[in-house]
Amino acid sequence: MTVPVLSAAKRLGETSGWTLTNLHMQKMCYIAHMFHLGNEQAPLVDGQFEAWKYGPVHPVLYNRLRKFGPYPVTKAPFMLCRSMPEGHSGIKYLDAAVEQLQRIQLVAIAHWEKGAWAKNYDPQWNGIVISNDDILEEFNERKAHAEKSKQQ
Repeated sequence: MTVPVLSAAKRLGETSGWTLTNLHMQKMCYIAHMFHLGNEQAPLVDGQFEAWKYGPVHPVLYNRLRKFGPYPVTKAPFMLCRSMPEGHSGIKYLDAAVEQLQRIQLVAIAHWEKGAWAKNYDPQWNGIVISNDDILEEFNERKAHAEKSKQQ
């Protein structure tokens, strides 16, 4: 069952202690969505991600958070948003994103040259939809790459 992207972002904010920026939330939602799609065979969030200049963007989330610019997002924009249901399969992917991805280069992950964003991005146009099929293909490519690296 998909959840509203704002509910997923609210979970990220709560888990991080409201230390994440709009850019962090965008990348973490995308990566959690990709891993949920690949492992659970179902999308995590509703709506679509789009290929924008700075990587995959969910327009609903962007429109809600853009006023924060490069600063951490507060809980204010999420006051009326539902929390994710306890036990939802996506919680582990969102929590893992906060726990593990704050320490690494989110932009490098989201801009991977073999990834869905790179396949869809056109510098002349923001808003090209990144299909779940492309996101799933990226997941499978990353998984194969990780397995190959383990064998070496």
